[in-house]
Amino acid sequence: MNENIFNGLADIYDKYRPTYPKELFSYLSSKIGINESSNVADIGSGTGIFTKKLLDICGQVYAVEPNNDMRQVAELNLAHTNNFISINATAEDTTLHDQCIDFVTVAQAFHWFNREAFKKECQRILKPNGQVILIWNCRDEEDKMVQEIDLISKKYCSDFSGSSKGMRGAKNNAEYQNFFNGNYDTKSFFNPITFNKESFLGLHQSASYCPNRNEGNYKKYMEDLSYYFESHCQNGILVLQNNTCCYIGHI
Repeated sequence: MNENIFNGLADIYDKYRPTYPKELFSYLSSKIGINESSNVADIGSGTGIFTKKLLDICGQVYAVEPNNDMRQVAELNLAHTNNFISINATAEDTTLHDQCIDFVTVAQAFHWFNREAFKKECQRILKPNGQVILIWNCRDEEDKMVQEIDLISKKYCSDFSGSSKGMRGAKNNAEYQNFFNGNYDTKSFFNPITFNKESFLGLHQSASYCPNRNEGNYKKYMEDLSYYFESHCQNGILVLQNNTCCYIGHI
């Protein structure tokens, strides 16, 4: 995991990254079994956007995050809760005790991990029959507006590989099959993202692929995104089609 890739971006990440729908947490509670007795390890927890929601449905959340900037924002936001424990560690070496965790969650971070090493670490820290839950907010890549915005990002961002970067795909995706032990469950929740101009630009500024502010492409990127927003918004609002997708299984 590249623990330094979001250096200097924690505040803007925390402010502008989308959250997750309440239906997801109802599902995790009622169908998957996360409850007030559950110990959850939220790996790559960042600024705690997902962690914050988890705290409402489980007994204890161990928020594992190696980036100092990101972790400190989470600690500032969540330290007042009595079931939040912040841990300075990586996905591949969480420092947690053997078989102490009921569920491992990963929101927006799995694609940064060494998957083989992370799988071994999950097998070590999970209790028998524990499960891993991988979660992403995924823009609808079939949507014309999403495609047009992706073209702008591709033009100016050398590291851009798609707004739904990470491990996605159909139920028979070989990468999922290699990670999970046998069958796994998938679930998707409609979660459109509503932007004003500030939050639209802020989301893209928080992306790992966004050019550095000192690069010439940064100003041009922001200008093209601004023009796109102004050309397509209605009453100062633009809505992008997005789904929150989760993949749940044993490893």
